Amino acid sequence: MVYDGILLSLLIGLLRGGNLKGIAHINLRGGWLFPILLGIEICIFMLQNKIDIIGQASNVLFLLIYVVGLIFLWMNRHQPGFLVIFAGVFLNFIVMAVNGGRMPVSIEAAQTLGREYVEILKAGIYGKHEAIHASTVLPFLGDIIPLSPPYPRRQVISIGDVVMNVGAFLFVQHLMVNGQNNPSSHQTAHEGR
Repeated sequence: MVYDGILLSLLIGLLRGGNLKGIAHINLRGGWLFPILLGIEICIFMLQNKIDIIGQASNVLFLLIYVVGLIFLWMNRHQPGFLVIFAGVFLNFIVMAVNGGRMPVSIEAAQTLGREYVEILKAGIYGKHEAIHASTVLPFLGDIIPLSPPYPRRQVISIGDVVMNVGAFLFVQHLMVNGQNNPSSHQTAHEGR
């Protein structure tokens, strides 16, 4: 979902007369962490059903990824939108932490993804997701919001995902529109050259 929000933000930034120059000069503390965390999460997702020890530890591994991600976001909280992104990630982290490291998903909302996904979800854990059940804690913070046409991709998202997207939108708009008119942004980008 966050990637959809970033793409939409890029499109709106271009429509607002912005450009991609600000994105080329992003200066984030620990910026190398994000692609590594994403790669680790993809590896866990792909291997958790093939390698028992990864499957058994995947809930803890997903939570550790969130903790490192939250630290990264906090280190960059001075960036426009990053506190909002932090809040969204924190909401997702909280609901996963109190539910054993899994993101609860509404079976009703998951209907939009098709019968196969619902059956897999009912049968057990799918990736970092599990079905909401009677003992789920804070289910309203889980993936409960279905997206379907006219939205381009069918998916189920959480309130935290929505909040993250708002923050990502603010950050990308700053880079594309405000960053091009802000001399201090250019000065920071050109220091040391």
